[in-house]
Amino acid sequence: MEARITNYGATIVGLTTPDRSGHFADVVLGFDSIRGYTSRAYLRESPYFGAVIGRHANRINNGRFALNGDMISLNINNRPSHLHGGLRGFDKVVWEGKPSGNASLQLSYESKHGEEGYPGNLRVTVKYTLTDDALEIECNARTDQDTIVNLTNHSYFNFKGAGEGNVLEHELKLNADRFASVDANLIPTGELRSVKGTPFDFTNPVTIGARIEERDELNLLRIDGHL
Repeated sequence: MEARITNYGATIVGLTTPDRSGHFADVVLGFDSIRGYTSRAYLRESPYFGAVIGRHANRINNGRFALNGDMISLNINNRPSHLHGGLRGFDKVVWEGKPSGNASLQLSYESKHGEEGYPGNLRVTVKYTLTDDALEIECNARTDQDTIVNLTNHSYFNFKGAGEGNVLEHELKLNADRFASVDANLIPTGELRSVKGTPFDFTNPVTIGARIEERDELNLLRIDGHL
């Protein structure tokens, strides 16, 4: 296996791995040059290919949250919400990188107090380790005052290989019998609904494309252009 990672956004650029027959392919989507990640077209669509997302992955409704009795206001970049860390999240900054043992890379970034509206200085480290059959990702964060943090990696996988078509024929099983319902702005309502009888039921192996055109609350939002 081979992993390629850039310190811009702590982004996984490529992951080359063999299939069961020993044929190698790059199974994550990404660009071969930094220009792809900084182009106007990419930034307009914001797919976040392979990047570390922070300080907070997903949406914060109206860019506001309560903390210790205070209302914290964040930058709005996905109206009316704050999405994936804001206007200049962790995916759009340069991290410090250094080797960390055999087949490991550690990247770090210090998010200053007030960045995108978040309280506290936050020191984040992400460690990528390539094993015989996996790419492990370990995230850690330390802060000097109360704040919120919710990190993730935003890679897109295609086990046919990048550029070899879509993933609709990929077979998927998820050990999840409920999903989080959302409102029109894709904010969770707090209701956990059963996947039974919905296109989200992957409790038994199903191809991703088998029910993707079926109408449901999330598909309707996607069709309306909110995703």
